[in-house]
Amino acid sequence: MLIDAHCHLDFPDFDADREAVLARAHKAGVGHLVVPGTTRARWPDVLALGRRDDISVCLGLHPYFLDAHGDDDPEALDAALVEALAEPSDGPRIVALGECGVDGRFGDTLAAQWRLFEAQVCLAKAHRLPLVIHCVRVNDLMAKRLRQLAPPQGGLIHAFAGSPEQAQRFIDLGFVVGLGGALTHDRAKRLHRAVASLPDDGYVLETDSPDMPLAGHRGERNEPARVAEVCRAVARLRGQSPTRVAADSSATARRLFGLEAPR
Repeated sequence: MLIDAHCHLDFPDFDADREAVLARAHKAGVGHLVVPGTTRARWPDVLALGRRDDISVCLGLHPYFLDAHGDDDPEALDAALVEALAEPSDGPRIVALGECGVDGRFGDTLAAQWRLFEAQVCLAKAHRLPLVIHCVRVNDLMAKRLRQLAPPQGGLIHAFAGSPEQAQRFIDLGFVVGLGGALTHDRAKRLHRAVASLPDDGYVLETDSPDMPLAGHRGERNEPARVAEVCRAVARLRGQSPTRVAADSSATARRLFGLEAPR
C-alpha cells in the first residue's frame, strides 16, 4: 500500500472531481492520504476530509499565504486543535501540525515567517504533534533552528530538495524528508544523490497535489495517483524494487503520523 504523505485534496482544484481523483489513487495502489491545512479559512474543508477512513489531516498556517493570516490565527489554531483532538473516534484524524514553515523566496517577510513558524512549533509541542514543514531555500537555517527548538515529536520536511548532508541533518534531528515530483526531473542531480543516500526509514513519498508536477506532466494538475510514479523513480535512484520502496516509505509514514497498519 502506498501513502501520499502530503497532498492538498481540499483545494478548489479538486472540487469538480474529487471522488474520481480518489478512485484513481486507490486504483494506483494509494491506500491512504495525508492532507495538510494551509489557512484558517481552509481548515473546515480539511477537517471534513479527515472524517474519511482513507484520509488523515493536519492543521497549520502556511508561510506562502502569510497575507491571509490574522494576528489571532495562532490562538485560533490552538483552539481548533483542542477541539479536533477531543473529537470521538469517528471524528477527523489530526496527525500533525502543518503545513507550517519558512519560504526563503520571500525575503521581505522572513522575520514574520519565522515568528509564525516558531509559534506553531510551540503549539506542536503543547499538543504532542509532529510538524509538517515547508522549507524552501532555508535548509541550513531551518536545521539550526530546529536543533534549538527541539520539537520532541519530530516531523516531515516536505518537498525536500537539498543535499545529502542537509537531509542527514534533518534525520539526525528526528525528522524525515518528503520525496515528490522534483526528483523525477533529470536536472535535479543533487537531489538524486540525496535520495540515494537516505536510510530506508528516512523518507516518505508525496505528491503535493495539485502542485509539484512530475517530469512529463508539466502544466498538468498533479494528483495523488502519481505517487506511484514517484515510488518508481525513487526505486530507480536507490537501486531497489518499487515494492521495497512502497513498503519502507509507507512504514515510515505510519510511524510518523501514528497511522494504523493495513489489515
